[in-house]
Amino acid sequence: MKEFNKSKNDALIAIVDDDASVCEALESLLQSIGFRTASFTSARSFLDSPQFPNVSCVVLDVSMPNIDGLELQRHLASTKPIPIIFITAHRDEKTRERALRAGAISFLNKPFSDEALIASLHTALDK
Repeated sequence: MKEFNKSKNDALIAIVDDDASVCEALESLLQSIGFRTASFTSARSFLDSPQFPNVSCVVLDVSMPNIDGLELQRHLASTKPIPIIFITAHRDEKTRERALRAGAISFLNKPFSDEALIASLHTALDK
C-alpha cells in the first residue's frame, strides 16, 4: 500500500462514525500508512475535542444520532472548512448528491475498498 509523503503524514485525519468498530478499523488502516488519526463516535465529541483545530480532513459517517453527517458538514462549511470524505451504509442518491454539491471530496458506500478511501485522502489533502 502506498505511503504518503512527509507533509501529508503530518496531516491529522479525524474519523467520525457512531460505530466504534468502524473507527478502530479505519484508524488501524490509516496509521499503517503513516497518518495521525483521531476517532470520535459523535459529531459533538469531534467538535468539542482539543484536536479539532488541527484536523486536516474528516472521514465522516452520514447517519449518526443527534448531529448527522450532513449537519456537521454544514456547520464546518460555515466555521472551519475541512475536506470531508463521507462514508455510509445507506445507499441514498439524494443524500450523495447533497453531500457532493455541498463540497464533499467523495461519498463512499460501505463496504468500500482501502484503495478508494486512500485515493479520496490523496484528493482531499492535495486541496
